[in-house]
Amino acid sequence: LADALSEKLGVRTNGTGLPNRRDKKIQQELIKAAGMRSVRQAGGPKFSDVEHFLRTEAYPVVLKPIESAGSDGVKLCHNFDESKAHFDVLMEAQMVNGGHCPAVLCQEFLRGKEYVVDHVSRDGIHKTVMVWVYDKRPVNGSAFVYFGCVPVDPQSQEARLLIPYVRKTLDAMGVKNGPSHGEVMMTPDGPCLVEMNCRAHGGDGNWRPLCRALTGGYSQVEASADAYLDEPQFRILPDRPPSPFKAAGQEVILVSFSRGIVKKTPGFDIIKNLESFVYLETGVRPGSEVDYTIDLFTGIGSAILMHKDKHVLEKDVDYIRKLEKENALFVYEDPTEVLQSGCELTLSN
Repeated sequence: LADALSEKLGVRTNGTGLPNRRDKKIQQELIKAAGMRSVRQAGGPKFSDVEHFLRTEAYPVVLKPIESAGSDGVKLCHNFDESKAHFDVLMEAQMVNGGHCPAVLCQEFLRGKEYVVDHVSRDGIHKTVMVWVYDKRPVNGSAFVYFGCVPVDPQSQEARLLIPYVRKTLDAMGVKNGPSHGEVMMTPDGPCLVEMNCRAHGGDGNWRPLCRALTGGYSQVEASADAYLDEPQFRILPDRPPSPFKAAGQEVILVSFSRGIVKKTPGFDIIKNLESFVYLETGVRPGSEVDYTIDLFTGIGSAILMHKDKHVLEKDVDYIRKLEKENALFVYEDPTEVLQSGCELTLSN
């Protein structure tokens, strides 16, 4: 919609020449046509569209909605029957961002670390504003659970490969203006696109203070405003962030290893008193129902940590992980109390 409106209004735009550039299947086809490493895949709304791929591709394989957010609907399937079952689940599901799943994408399983490369573009000139690596681990029966997002030195060997690859991806997709964040797997064969998100880095912008501390004053938010409104300021924006960073920090995504109805949140108060604490985002409060974390949407919150001393940061991250493992973030209601409360409510009605 934004592309269509901006094109119609004659303002800076990516246009509608590639109307499906947000379709993950189309993204892979575009970079493959540009001669870049792309993922083996098949996709469609009917199982017959993917059946041959699922019978011939080496397992495990990844199944996901054609369009989704975070890890919504993403599953690592280890055999044909499991893949067929998850395909059917997805086609009947409603996505977290609203609407039903239009089609399912089946892809080869890319082995390696997953990175995020944030850019801001103006008239096809791409400025790298941050590189991150996901801390993802198998836990609670799920293959992909986010534990955090850690900044990567832009002069590291990985970043030197990732940045040009992502810029070529933006060119192949016709993304010339605005913020973007590309998710890329660093495989033994080099970078391979997972997906390109034609929008700013997620998380409600809670990372902005951290990025400003790391870079010495700017983030993707300020750079995006400059790209659209202040061409001279965008021109002097660095091609990539400074190396080394001017501080140490990361996003810690909080993981639940228990379930229940929350009575108190003592762990949150502990986190807020850590030396490196910047910001805590959570929807969990007394009365909330918490379950085991299996994806981004069953997470219990995230904390932005930042400090000049990396050792302080490391100590605080380790302490948060200890709180999680010991189920010390929450005090839960006693199941008997919950049952009695429910009975009283029923009687009063």
